[in-house]
Amino acid sequence: MSKKASGHHKKASEHLTHAARHHGEAAKHHEAGSHEKAAHHAHVARGHAILGRGHAEEAVKAHVEEHGKK
Repeated sequence: MSKKASGHHKKASEHLTHAARHHGEAAKHHEAGSHEKAAHHAHVARGHAILGRGHAEEAVKAHVEEHGKK
């Protein structure tokens, strides 16, 4: 695997891990009735999910560049 693809996979993993943590925090705050804090964490989680998806797409592009379409 190319370093470019590998780097994007790692970044995607990191962002999705952060998204999961923020969703967990959002759930805790929501259950406690802290809806503003829950919304904040949900919003941050969404941002990480978007960034993770972008890196996942870049990893696919890097694979295609290195190995060609099959």
